Amino acid sequence: MSNTITLMIERIRELCRERGITPNGLSYIAGVPQATIKSILNGETKSPEVLTIKKLCDGFGITLAQFFDTVEFNNLEQEIK
Repeated sequence: MSNTITLMIERIRELCRERGITPNGLSYIAGVPQATIKSILNGETKSPEVLTIKKLCDGFGITLAQFFDTVEFNNLEQEIK
């Protein structure tokens, strides 16, 4: 699993914890199927669609920029060398 996917999983879990939202609750408020969120969090989805991440951000009440604006994302190495 790439570092980017791992960081996305960690970020979703972090935001759920901060807001007291379960993945199932996030599914409901974001309008994303539970199976999709489960696949992302279990690392089964290798490249989540931007639209899916945008819907999750809407559910969290944040922008895509806020989702990715972390020290960890900012320090990721370039995927293509």
